[in-house]
Amino acid sequence: MSQKRFRNKLSVRIARAILEVTCILFLYYSNLLMGEYIHSSKNYNKPILWALQDVFTPENFFIGLFTGIMGYGIFEFLRRKL
Repeated sequence: MSQKRFRNKLSVRIARAILEVTCILFLYYSNLLMGEYIHSSKNYNKPILWALQDVFTPENFFIGLFTGIMGYGIFEFLRRKL
């Protein structure tokens, strides 16, 4: 395999990994935000900005990033096995 073809294949794999982890992170945050907004709006009549501040924290980001990378690894494993 030529060097150029190897780099192209590697860049495609990296781009796909970034895209899949980003999609998993988006789903994580949308689910978290929906739950926080629905829960807080029923009890406290807090606006959406309050829910955004409560959801977008460094802890939630690292949890989402970790689970996104785990999800990517599981999907890649299943792709190769099936």
